Amino acid sequence: MKAGTRLIIFKEDYMTDITNALVNKSVEESIQYLVEQYPGAVAFSTSFGQEDQVIADIIWRNQLPVRVFTLDTGRLFQETYDVMDLTMARYKHPVEVFFPDTAAVEQLVKEKGPNSFYESVENRKQCCGIRKVVPLNRALEGVKVWITGLRAEQSENRHNMETLEWDEQRHLYKYNPLIHWGYDEVLNYLNTHKVPYNKLHDKGFISIGCAPCTRAIGPGEHPRAGRWWWEESHKECGLHG
Repeated sequence: MKAGTRLIIFKEDYMTDITNALVNKSVEESIQYLVEQYPGAVAFSTSFGQEDQVIADIIWRNQLPVRVFTLDTGRLFQETYDVMDLTMARYKHPVEVFFPDTAAVEQLVKEKGPNSFYESVENRKQCCGIRKVVPLNRALEGVKVWITGLRAEQSENRHNMETLEWDEQRHLYKYNPLIHWGYDEVLNYLNTHKVPYNKLHDKGFISIGCAPCTRAIGPGEHPRAGRWWWEESHKECGLHG
């Protein structure tokens, strides 16, 4: 496999080969393999949630050459900034921060106000598109392997996701190392390695996004029930479908 060749041509020819190469490898070993295949073109997107903190710890603990970036929508919880600060102080590694386009946000708020996402699914997806999807696409320019913290248990939309997938829209591989991990495995890793985490998780916030769009969940509620709780939808923002 020639590193540096446009990844789109690898979709059919190498998907099976790479998937097979990752079988029986640990997360650390798998990421090491991917960065060897695509040096300088592997990136990890973190929202500083529990799963993302596991992956960040694996990357930085093992000094793996992976770009780490996050999206700052401008509407995050203070607790998210707190764990971002703690994480950067602990690991002493840079995190690239991507913000939405100022003009696009100004136009949205001018036309529809600051809380238009409560009015319709269409409005909510428009806000997510401006604040999250467009910055993500900018962050992934030139990337050949995108590492995510997705888990199958998080939502019905993710039950059929594989460890390695092809993102047709962005023409890159999407590596989901924790897709088959259980929530207890995530908590055990964080505890064992003393990884900093968002304190909102202790208050019933399992899936944490923007502050006005996230609430704590009650006993027995689905982990995604606290996201966009006022609407009936697939509970996705467009980053992963």
